[in-house]
Amino acid sequence: MAEIKASDVGKLRETTGAGLMDCKKALVEANGVFDVAVDILRKKGVASAGKKADRDAKEGVIVQYVQPGGKLGLLVEVNCETDFVARNESFGAFCEEIAKKLAANPAADFEADRIATVAKIGENIKVSRHQRMEVAGNGAIAAYIHTGGKVGVLVEVGAGKEETVASEDFKQLVRDVTLQIAASSPIAVSREGVPPEIVAKEREIAAASDRLKGKPAQAMEKILQGVIEKFYQTTCLVDQGFVKNPEVTLAEHVAATAKKLGDEIQIRRFVRFKVGEGEA
Repeated sequence: MAEIKASDVGKLRETTGAGLMDCKKALVEANGVFDVAVDILRKKGVASAGKKADRDAKEGVIVQYVQPGGKLGLLVEVNCETDFVARNESFGAFCEEIAKKLAANPAADFEADRIATVAKIGENIKVSRHQRMEVAGNGAIAAYIHTGGKVGVLVEVGAGKEETVASEDFKQLVRDVTLQIAASSPIAVSREGVPPEIVAKEREIAAASDRLKGKPAQAMEKILQGVIEKFYQTTCLVDQGFVKNPEVTLAEHVAATAKKLGDEIQIRRFVRFKVGEGEA
């Protein structure tokens, strides 16, 4: 076996844009012959993928996968360079396969699939983030992808009894919750979930506004309390007006459904992905 020199590995990386280990393996397979190693990398698609790795991938889609039975689900953002490719069937099939693999195994290795898809489509592709949920106790995982795949939602809703989860009223409630999250962009399920620093920042901004200049301290505090209350009603999921009937809050709608089913229902957690938000 020919000796593999570090200088040859470096030259191969510079020529093809491939990774360190891929270049070493190619040189070993080529018995140290540089041009053969280049051909090996090109045939595997590694060279083209490496060259495209530094190109911006800010378009893409949000994809979901929920296992039959609704006990486990996953949301993933996969990025590409153009919206044209984001709507490509091959890209879509790759994204769906990645979602299934990550749902089955959060540490799944799909680099070979990514490289092959890059070589086939001709754009840089990256899996920028994902969130996986499993039900704790009784409940269900549900997902919703907004038209075009630019926004996706994953939510866990719990119940006291398993028969509640199987009811159509519960299933409809869960669907409504996913639509609510997609449409209204909450930052937490309830007030308790809002980081204190965010509330403090909202209060600071409101206190510095022109409308409060010259106000007595007592009046200022009352106004600030009103501002923070409005903030909670806008950003906390259960405090928002229900998307199908804004006259009641989502919390009230959940409570009404729970009463009808004779059970306790709780929105436990959610994530909302929008394409591009996962960019560093």
